[in-house]
Amino acid sequence: VQLQASGGGLVQAGGSMRLSCAASGRTFTSYTMGWFRQAPGKEREFVAAITWSDGNTYYPDSVKGRFTISKDNAKNTVFLQMNSLKPEDTAVYYCAATPIVVLSPHPADYDFWGQGTQVTVSS
Repeated sequence: VQLQASGGGLVQAGGSMRLSCAASGRTFTSYTMGWFRQAPGKEREFVAAITWSDGNTYYPDSVKGRFTISKDNAKNTVFLQMNSLKPEDTAVYYCAATPIVVLSPHPADYDFWGQGTQVTVSS
């Protein structure tokens, strides 16, 4: 499984950004895809998850209502739309995949990881 994350950059507080994660190397119909982030000196934090089969989603309270995870089955791509960005959203964002249908917030449950993309939100 290969995961290629893209779309990061610099944005002002209150702005929006969309991240993409292109997945390849497997049929993903029974997978769960997740987004995590890690700021300097902090642990990796769960951001969102989606089941590939039926599109169920799960978010932590810190991003609920601001972030939306979605997928494009034809392109094997998962997206993270981030709105109303805050400086505390600044981190390296990673996409991840697990071959089980569970909306897990735990990094240890994910077997495959992309390389990460930097998101910086200026105040």
